[in-house]
Amino acid sequence: MAASPHENLHVCVFGVGGVGGYFGGRLAWRLARQAGTAWHVHFIARGANLVAIEESGLRLNTPEAQLICTPASAAAEMRDLPVPDVVLLCVKGYSLDEALGQIAANCHGETIVVPLLNGVDIHERIRARLPRARVLPACVFVGTHLDRPGVVSQAGGDGVIVLGSDPDHPDYVPLRFLSLLEEVGIRFSWFDDPRPAIWEKYVFISAFGLVTAASRKTLGEVLVDPPLLEDVQGIMSEVVDLAAHEGIALDPDVIPRALAKARAFPPETKTSFQRDVEAGGQDEGDLFGGTIIRLGERFGVPTPVTERVYVRVRSGIGAD
Repeated sequence: MAASPHENLHVCVFGVGGVGGYFGGRLAWRLARQAGTAWHVHFIARGANLVAIEESGLRLNTPEAQLICTPASAAAEMRDLPVPDVVLLCVKGYSLDEALGQIAANCHGETIVVPLLNGVDIHERIRARLPRARVLPACVFVGTHLDRPGVVSQAGGDGVIVLGSDPDHPDYVPLRFLSLLEEVGIRFSWFDDPRPAIWEKYVFISAFGLVTAASRKTLGEVLVDPPLLEDVQGIMSEVVDLAAHEGIALDPDVIPRALAKARAFPPETKTSFQRDVEAGGQDEGDLFGGTIIRLGERFGVPTPVTERVYVRVRSGIGAD
């Protein structure tokens, strides 16, 4: 960002669900109390969620406090906001293409896009639509959900953003944006190459997401069911093989660590993908099953476990 120290800078939080509501809310709450800041935060939200935010702000419930977070502005369409210097892209995978269309029409040559959604091909998909933007590969670790319109709740420790260099601009470091995160107290880790961290998260979420959605069983139930646990490990192994073909060497103990992480959750935990499938609306199945199968075809890597489990998800087999 080449803006002068006195020029207004704009962050657009595109999608104000659990992830966008948490990080966008933290930004809005702190900046509203910071005199003389050049930064302004804007929300893209829809429907009842937007109405609630416009009427009374976003309420963010954390273990420490209840925050009322008021952005500089909120709208349903990006064209109704200032052209952003930074976009925190917090939509679900099935809304990515629509969001990218709006961003492409409302960005400048140095706009930074930080995708905070799941998936290992997100950077590639964004770059295809936004050839001029600085796209920083990223993922998040945070326990949040949208309770109801205008209300986001967080459990557990502070959320963390993992991000790193744009492969097309490897020497570019967004110092002003990273300084903003530090100023408002949002934890982050910067890597020259964040892809191993993104793939390691994907090993966990894709396998448990697919198996819990197919079986309609919780994390705890899957962990004590030998055939289901075998499916989890099979999908994880397929993802690790794909990462190797992508040129990303994951730690040898990535699968045991993922299983240990699952055992640390309360046994009654449902994955977000499972909840979406059970609700019967749109879901991120293509981000998990679809992506693994397509990458397998690209690299010539067999993905039989993913294919079998994904068929069960899409057909509803395993539902009560």
